[in-house]
Amino acid sequence: MTPLTQQSAEIMALEALSWLVGNEELLPVFLGASGAGEADLRQRAKDPEFLGAVLDFLLMDDAWIEAFCLATGNKPDGPMRARAALPGGAQTHWT
Repeated sequence: MTPLTQQSAEIMALEALSWLVGNEELLPVFLGASGAGEADLRQRAKDPEFLGAVLDFLLMDDAWIEAFCLATGNKPDGPMRARAALPGGAQTHWT
């Protein structure tokens, strides 16, 4: 498996953020879990650590990953690979 560059990972995380913003059911869950407000979404969209948190949230549920990948045309392993390329991703231990 070819690792993603940080830039490619950030692009996928931005896609995930955009997908979350368009999801009326999941966006409030993300905002509640992250403590972010809607204004934070725009302000922090360029912050690699925040983008990592977006992917961390998405990776909590296989159904969310599947829905995101179907909607965006990404491969199912893409979000996990993107998370690994962002700050803190190397520290993630999947058990």
